Amino acid sequence: TDRSAVCVRRESDSFAQAQLNLTKNLCCKGIYDADTIFALSSGHGMCGVAVVRVSGPASALVLQSMAGLSRGLPPPRTAVLRNVTDPRSQELLDRGLVLWFPGPRSFTGEDSAEFHLHGGAAVITGVLQALGSVPGVRPAEAGEFTRRAFHAGKLDLTEVEGLGDLIHAETEAQRRQALRQMEGELSRLYQGWSQRLTRSLAHMEAFIDFSEDELIEEGVLNEVDLSVLQLQREIEGHLQDGRRAERLRSGVQAVIAGATNAGKSSFLNLLCQRPAAIVSPTAGTTRDVVETSLNIGGFPVVLSDTAGLRDTGDSVEMEGVRRAKERVQLADVTLVVVDSTQLPQNYQSVQNFLTDHLRSILPNGDDLTASLQRCLLVLNKRDLLSRRTVDGLQKSISQAEGLPLASLLSCQTGDGLDDFLDVFQDRMRTLCGDPLVGSVSLTQARHRCHLQQCVRALSQYHRYRDVDLALAAEGLRLALTSVGRITGKVGAEQILDIIFRDFCIGK
Repeated sequence: TDRSAVCVRRESDSFAQAQLNLTKNLCCKGIYDADTIFALSSGHGMCGVAVVRVSGPASALVLQSMAGLSRGLPPPRTAVLRNVTDPRSQELLDRGLVLWFPGPRSFTGEDSAEFHLHGGAAVITGVLQALGSVPGVRPAEAGEFTRRAFHAGKLDLTEVEGLGDLIHAETEAQRRQALRQMEGELSRLYQGWSQRLTRSLAHMEAFIDFSEDELIEEGVLNEVDLSVLQLQREIEGHLQDGRRAERLRSGVQAVIAGATNAGKSSFLNLLCQRPAAIVSPTAGTTRDVVETSLNIGGFPVVLSDTAGLRDTGDSVEMEGVRRAKERVQLADVTLVVVDSTQLPQNYQSVQNFLTDHLRSILPNGDDLTASLQRCLLVLNKRDLLSRRTVDGLQKSISQAEGLPLASLLSCQTGDGLDDFLDVFQDRMRTLCGDPLVGSVSLTQARHRCHLQQCVRALSQYHRYRDVDLALAAEGLRLALTSVGRITGKVGAEQILDIIFRDFCIGK
C-alpha cells in the first residue's frame, strides 16, 4: 500500500512538472496569454481519419509537447509519423501524422499545426481534452479559423462564402460554382470595380481640392464621367442574371400542383424513388406541403408536393389549398400534373382543355404568359390509355401552340419518366446556367443588395454632376463603400495614394 502511494505521488508530481514546464515555455516565449485555438476540422462521427487543427502563436510548443519533438519542429508542410501524447501525463493517446505550417504560409496566416489521427470517438476526445489542458490554448468558436484567415488577408468575404458553399455543396453544379468563387473569380471582378471607383473618386476629390491652383486639368472630370457610366452599365448587366447563381446555390424551387387524384404524390414518389408521400385513392389525401431535395442532372432541386386544388368546405383542406397556391406563386418551375384519362377524346379540344386547366392552377389569372414560362405539363396515367390514344395525344400536344412542354408518363409503371427527366434537366440548365461558362454570377442576396445600392449611388453622381461636385463625389464614395462591403475591404488610404500618385500633388 505504501509503495502504491509513493507511485501515485510520483506520477502526480510528474504531471505537475510537465504542466509547469509547458507553462514556463509559454511564458518565456511571451505567449502564455495569446489566443491559440484548436478544433476538430474533419466531420464528426466515427471515421478512418480525423484531423485536429491548432492555430495561433503557441502552435509550435503544442506540437512539440504532444508529438515528442524535442529536437525541433518537422519540415514545414511535411507529414511526420509520431506518437501523440498527453502533455501532462505523457500518456500515449494515438499514433498518427503531424504537420507543421509556419505563418504566414498557412490557412489562417498564423503558425498552425495539424494532427491526423484515427477517427474513433475515444481518440478524438482524448486529444481534444489534452489540448484543452494546455495553458493559453482554447477550443475554437464556430468559423473562427476562417475568420482569422479573413483578418489575415488570406480570404476576402466572397472567398469565405465560396468556401462555405463548397463545404455544403451537394451537386456537381454547386461544387463547380463554389470552386470558382472560392478561387477568387468573383472577388477579382468586384476588386476591379472597386479600383475603378477609387480612381474616379480620387480624381474627383483632386479636382475639387486643387483645380483652383491649376494643378488639375479640366478634362479629368470628363474621364470620370465616362468611367462611371461604363461601370454603371457593367454592374447593371451583372445584376440582370436571372438569379441563376443564387438559384443554383439554394436549389431550384419546383412545385407539383394539380387537381385532386391526378397522381401528384405518386409523381413525387417516382422522382424520389421512395415513398416520400402517402398515396391513396381518396381525394384530398395530401393536406400539407411535402418537401424533399433532389439532384437532377447535377442541379439541386427542392421539390414540393402540394394539396389538390379544388373547392372544399373542409377547413384543414382549405388551408392546404391556400398553401399550395402560395407555393405555386413562389415556384421557379411548376410541374402541373394532369390525369390524362380526363382529357377530351376529341384531340382538337385537348389544347382548350389544358389551357383552361392551367388557368385555374397557375397565378396571374387570365395572363398566363409569365406563369407558362415557369411551367411543365405532366400527363399522368399513361398506362390506362390505349396505344392509339397515346399516339394521338402526343401528336395533338406537339402541334398545340401556347402550351408548356408536356410529358406523357405513368407513375405506376415508370414509362415516359426518362423523357420527362430530359425535359426537366434542360429546364434546370436554363434556370441555373452552366457555372463554368461565362463570367461568374451573383451567388448571394447580400451581393445583390450592395450592388443595387452601388447603382443608386452612381445615379446620384450623374444627378449632381453639374449641380454640386461635392454631392457628386459623395455618390462615388457611397458606391465605393457598397462594393467594398461585398468583399469586406473598405478604406480611404487608397484614395489618397491615387491623388498623390496620379497628379504628384505636393511634389
